[in-house]
Amino acid sequence: MILTEIDMIIRLSLGFLAGAIIGLERSSRHQVAGLRTHILIATGATLLMLLSIWLPQRFQPIDRGDPGRIAAQVVSGIGFLGAGAIIRLGNNVKGLTTAASLWLIAAVGLAIGAGMFWAAGTVMVIILVTLVALDKFEKKFFPLERNKVLEITFKSNNPDTKEILQILQSFGVRVLSMDVDQGIGKGKEKGKGARLRLFVGISNATDITQFVKVLKTNGKVERVEMKENY
Repeated sequence: MILTEIDMIIRLSLGFLAGAIIGLERSSRHQVAGLRTHILIATGATLLMLLSIWLPQRFQPIDRGDPGRIAAQVVSGIGFLGAGAIIRLGNNVKGLTTAASLWLIAAVGLAIGAGMFWAAGTVMVIILVTLVALDKFEKKFFPLERNKVLEITFKSNNPDTKEILQILQSFGVRVLSMDVDQGIGKGKEKGKGARLRLFVGISNATDITQFVKVLKTNGKVERVEMKENY
């Protein structure tokens, strides 16, 4: 099929619309790649697909051209943008879903540029179901965890680690590693006290304030400190 100016305008407009729909969802979650980024990627992928089809039609016989040559570079090139959306905080990685949405919206743009409207529309529905409906399902049944370093300072040299571990378990906190330092006191308290250092996985649904409050009810606990693991 020979591309016309009307075909190009329609497909570019659809590419813009597809990027806007997914971009709005990402922006609503305050992701680094939001509305404008998705619009530019989807529209750019559509344009490159159109260019890839149009060049063989314009400069040589259609049966000798390769409409997939330029479009193929989009698949590898979009990886650089996706990598920029991924953020690593200690052992936690954020932005993988946004990076995947960037890659997929580029594929949608290519499909629209190639005239595969039904395929592009089907994938758009799949993307929205994945990002909106499955997000709620995943948070309910598979809550995300954040890795933290939990330091508990005790007044005595012999902390009751069993009781502490039971409290952690009751709040659904997973202990990944544990270390105890004894005799950490200084000055008059030299030789007294102990510090329990735990590397834990805490669900986003856990009430950290209540969790710390319960830990402090133990009479032997002097201080509770939680921080990121960098």
